[in-house]
Amino acid sequence: MTFATVRYGTNDGVATVTLNRPEKLNAFTAEMHADLRAALDAAEQDAAVRCVLVTGEGRGFSAGQDLTEVRPPGPGGEIDVGARLESDYNPLVKRLYAFPKLTIAALNGPAAGAAANIAMACDIVIAARSAYIQEAFARIALVPDAGGTWFLPRIIGQKRALALMLTADQVKADELREMGLVYRVFDDAAFADEAAAFARRLAAGPGATYRLIKEAARASVDNDLGAQLDFERDQQRKAGKTRDFLEGVMAFKEKRPPKFEGR
Repeated sequence: MTFATVRYGTNDGVATVTLNRPEKLNAFTAEMHADLRAALDAAEQDAAVRCVLVTGEGRGFSAGQDLTEVRPPGPGGEIDVGARLESDYNPLVKRLYAFPKLTIAALNGPAAGAAANIAMACDIVIAARSAYIQEAFARIALVPDAGGTWFLPRIIGQKRALALMLTADQVKADELREMGLVYRVFDDAAFADEAAAFARRLAAGPGATYRLIKEAARASVDNDLGAQLDFERDQQRKAGKTRDFLEGVMAFKEKRPPKFEGR
């Protein structure tokens, strides 16, 4: 499958989507959004794919929006900086957040502006040691978008999130891990191999149960303890009916690695 602005490939249950405008530090355009949507559709429809890895080509993950792209005019002919959010970014963030398969953002380098927030919409973020995240919006007098004002306070707390958004500071990978924004940090030279191995390990896991875990984690954002306990009970009943649960128990009894089917 060939696209103009992303590369797409599958192997060992992993669909790798590589943002591929390295000459522009993989900055987003309307065309890249369309290609990324199509790649996610392909990954969702492919039964062999259990995990999606999103990364960047070249020296960075993405610089965010390509500011040289012509901005769509509003109804009165004035520049409408919210139009692109409505047509491209907001649907993408919602799609990634609710994607039925595991998603991993692999930050091979800088993730700035909207790209940082798109990474946070994925289930897991891993990073090369030289990578950084930057909520760069204030530098051009804009408000963080693509879910940044929703994800950041929930992950790192209101005060720290607000500081990152107001200062537009670059935050390095090791510090991002300490904050809880990044799960694992790998040395640059080994990053591509480590990211692929990490994705393959998850792809070999119980895919149906992963979906239930994701749903439970998302539900906890709005549930009180009682409602969440009820939700966990219901999700556990669903998990107990999967083939992977039966295989997991059998493998445990037989003292061997499980061979999950993802259902």
